[in-house]
Order: sequence, then structure tokens, then C-alpha cells
Amino acid sequence: MAREMEKLTALRVERVTRAGMYGDGGGLYLRVTADGAKNWVFRFMLNGRPRWMGMGPLHTISLAEARKRAGEHRLRRHDGIDPIEARRAKRLQAQLEAAKAITFKQCAESYIKAHRAGWKNAKHAAQWGATLATYAEPIIGNLSVQAIDTALVLKVLEPIWTAKPETAGRVRGRIESILDWAKVREYRQGENPARWRGHLDKLLPARGKVRKVEHHAALSYAELPGFMIELREQESIAARALEFTVLTAARTGETIFARWGEINLLDKTWTIPSERMKAHREHRVPLSACARYPRGNAGPLHRG
Repeated sequence: MAREMEKLTALRVERVTRAGMYGDGGGLYLRVTADGAKNWVFRFMLNGRPRWMGMGPLHTISLAEARKRAGEHRLRRHDGIDPIEARRAKRLQAQLEAAKAITFKQCAESYIKAHRAGWKNAKHAAQWGATLATYAEPIIGNLSVQAIDTALVLKVLEPIWTAKPETAGRVRGRIESILDWAKVREYRQGENPARWRGHLDKLLPARGKVRKVEHHAALSYAELPGFMIELREQESIAARALEFTVLTAARTGETIFARWGEINLLDKTWTIPSERMKAHREHRVPLSACARYPRGNAGPLHRG
């Protein structure tokens, strides 16, 4: 039996060069590749099918060490444990232990850095950092990202959930995104404690029911002509920008960051590039006569 379990010798292991699998017994094999590399593998049966488990190169794992490790794997199989899954779980646990030093604040900074290029402007990144620094980091910023649970997320959200529901919603969503990022990076495991549907929605009232959203008052259609007349009498850049925004039905940011190269007075169009559009698609806006040069006056594009 001893011969069957220890077929290889240190000398043979050292000298063999022909590509192939050389069994030592008990599922342990020395694998020699076509380019001469040598490494250990362990073969075992799982659910009636063979599985192969790499154990490392010969230059690192000696024959004696390979036999010792193969013996440990056989014991696991005897106990009904898959040695490959056991090793994977051990590595994950080691990663999680190392991640205890990785804080939520560090993860937040890494998340913002990783996504900054995909955000449309620097203001968005600044808002992320500001809301997290104000509401989340004083409570969970210096904690291990793995340690953050539902109770800690609620500790962040509950003080502002009714007083500042819109802000609280953004904070919750940002915490959820950062914790998802941390899980994919294997800095944490388990469910996301900041998830709304099927989790926090059982603990917090819907934001729409906390306080009705108050939108800015709208100008009635009947008042618009008079407003535009008064607006055109004002000789400021802000007035011209607002007039142009109204006449083109554009977003404020699209007007603020508009460039002359986007304006074509001959074609009577304003072409907004995709990178400045919310839908990330180029948008062409027809320029009315009032937007260009209304009767008797210079239009928004011709004043000043």
C-alpha cells in the first residue's frame, strides 16, 4: 500500500522531462507540460465526475509538501467537502479579513474616481462627494465597508428622511452603489443593506408620502408675452441667456455651456453635442427668428 501511495521519488520528479501526467498515488499527480513546466495537481471525484485541482509549481511545492497537501484534500473529501470550494472560501475569507482595513470612505473615493469619466460634468462628482461627506461619512466613513449593516444605514438616513427626503433618497442610492461596488471588488459579502426594494421599503416610508414635492411655480401662458418684453429690456448676459433658453426650450446647462461653434445662423440651427445631452445623443434645435434677430431688435445671439 505504501508503494501505491508513494510511487514517485524526488530524483524522478527532478529528472523527468517528457510531457505527461505522473501519478504518485491517492490522487496526486505531477504534470509536465510540453514546454517543460512542472506542477502538482490533485484529482478527486465529485458527484461521479472527476475534478482536477491545481496545487502549485514544483519549484515552490516539493514532493513532500505536495503529498502533505494531497492528504489534507483527501480528508476533506472523506468528510464530504469539495476541496476546491473549501480553498475558494478560505481565500475569500482572507480577502475579507484584509478588507477590514478598507473603510467606506476609501471605497466611496475609489467609486467616484472610477466613475468620474462617465459623468457629464465635475459638478455631479462634487455633489456625490459633498452629500456623502455631510451625511454618511460622519457615521460610517471610518468603518470597515464589510461592517456596514442595515442598522448603520438607517442611522445615516433616519435623521434626514422626513426633513430632507430628496437629499436622503440621493444619499441612500449613493450608499447602495458604493456597497455594490465594494461587493464586486470582494471587499464585502452578503446583501446590500442600502437596497430599497424589498428591504428598506419595509422600514422607511416612501419619500413621496413623507412630503409632497413642491415644484417651482410656473408662469401662465397669458403672462408669457409681457414677461418676454420685460426680459428683452434688460441689458445683461443673464437676461439674454434666459431669453435664449425660453425660445429654444433648452435646459439651463445646455445654454450655459453653449459654444459659438454649435450655432449655425445660415441653417438656423443650434447643434448640441452628445456629450452635453442627458440622453447622450446629438440634439439639433431650430432657431426661430426671435432667437436670432426679432423685428426691430437684435436677438439673444446678436446683443452685446
